[in-house]
Amino acid sequence: MPRIPGVNHQRAVRALERAGFRVIRQGKHITMSDGFRRIYLPRQNPVNPFTMGDIVVQAGLTVQEFRELL
Repeated sequence: MPRIPGVNHQRAVRALERAGFRVIRQGKHITMSDGFRRIYLPRQNPVNPFTMGDIVVQAGLTVQEFRELL
């Protein structure tokens, strides 16, 4: 599992929006969807590196693609 350290949840939301995801619901976690996939992002600053890596994989992105979107 990839590690992506030091990512603020707000920056991650903006990067995922650039990748085509939209916020569906917000609470303790932010739910996002691109119409096919649904991902859940915790509201933590910073997001745990292993959790962020898993979210990026679930979104269908590579670590490099995600870093470019940041």
